[in-house]
Amino acid sequence: MVTAPPASRVSAWLVRWRPILPLFVAEFVVWLGFGAFLPVLPLYLSGRGIDFATLGLIVAAWPAARLIAEPVFGWIADRTARKPLMIGALLVNALVIPLPLYVSGAAAFVALRAVAGLATAAYDPAARGFLVDATPADRQGEAFGLYGAAQMAGLLFGPAIGGVGASLIGDEAIVFWLAAVSSAAASLVIAVAVREGRRTHVATGIPAEGVAELPGSPLAVPGEISSAVGEAGGPARPAGRPAPRSLVNRLLIAAIVINAGGAFAQGTYEVIWSLFLTSLGASLNLVGATFATFAIPILVFSPIAGRRVDRRGGLTFIVVGTLMTAFSGVAYTLIADPRLALPLILVEATGFAVLFPALYAVVAAGSPTGRSSTAQGLFGAAGTIGFIVASLIAGQLAEIDIRLPFWMFVATTLTTLAIGLAIGAGRIRAIPTRSEPGRV
Repeated sequence: MVTAPPASRVSAWLVRWRPILPLFVAEFVVWLGFGAFLPVLPLYLSGRGIDFATLGLIVAAWPAARLIAEPVFGWIADRTARKPLMIGALLVNALVIPLPLYVSGAAAFVALRAVAGLATAAYDPAARGFLVDATPADRQGEAFGLYGAAQMAGLLFGPAIGGVGASLIGDEAIVFWLAAVSSAAASLVIAVAVREGRRTHVATGIPAEGVAELPGSPLAVPGEISSAVGEAGGPARPAGRPAPRSLVNRLLIAAIVINAGGAFAQGTYEVIWSLFLTSLGASLNLVGATFATFAIPILVFSPIAGRRVDRRGGLTFIVVGTLMTAFSGVAYTLIADPRLALPLILVEATGFAVLFPALYAVVAAGSPTGRSSTAQGLFGAAGTIGFIVASLIAGQLAEIDIRLPFWMFVATTLTTLAIGLAIGAGRIRAIPTRSEPGRV
């Protein structure tokens, strides 16, 4: 067997993913700013006199707005052009992010976070729906693994850039402006580089694996129309995986339930993580380092896990990923030195790296033809519910003991995993894989 030289493999990879590479670049740029911004926000608000309980309310305003708006924007994104939605949402974020520097009071902070949540609700279903429709069904896991890796690449470098900027200028406000500029720059990337096809008839697609050797294939050139694409513009499904007729199906419901538990963990961390570490004596630099550390396993393992999901199915990855995050949540409560959080973060982030490509692949398999953004909106809304509840509960529990929120999210995550598996484990196991395209 002859192995292609590295340059040829890189060229083939770029050709295969060229239709959605601009989206990956935009995600990297956005998360570069978020990586600088997220560690500082809870500390900034706490320094402005905001207590734990009120901080939880402010954090919850962002997902609360998403909960209301994300299914609506998902429905809109399936019926109109997605590119303007993505651009407009990123520009709104760019305008809103620095405004906490110029207002005061809990009500103003809540309102600004809510507007940011509305903007994210417009962007995410459109972006993920575009990704689903531009990717063959047997490469969904890998596509979402790369998507997550692009985000985490930004999160990896964002804290360092924000820390250097704050040190040079002597003002932590620089991270708000960095996040705003990043969001605006991402909107420019999408405006210039993303090409959205007409979904009423056909869709552009990522070449399937191996088509580089098949010049006669209709997918041999990126962007060419595939006759296998469904009438509503979704990617062709392999034999044995017909599109669900309704959004009410076991695959989508199972993914929604499990996602609610995963988002519960995320909501807990957004409220208490920086404050938890500083209560153990961590410096701001160490807090930023934990965010960068979290990004590394996701950056490295998400694309690998996505490819494994496409070949072996997602059930094992969902179970193992959830258990790894739950283990880390328990372990955090047992440490006294904040530096010990770093190795535990590697375990937790690896769990998320294998969990979410599998979940997104399940959502894609459970999306009716032509309704991928709507399904993504519902999936995101379920996560938003978990995020909101966690934000509100974490702030209240932290007033009693800063470790209690960790125990709460562990119990919730394991419970939602059990419920999700009871609903859809058999259907998830039966999703055809790339190595076994005929399996049902």
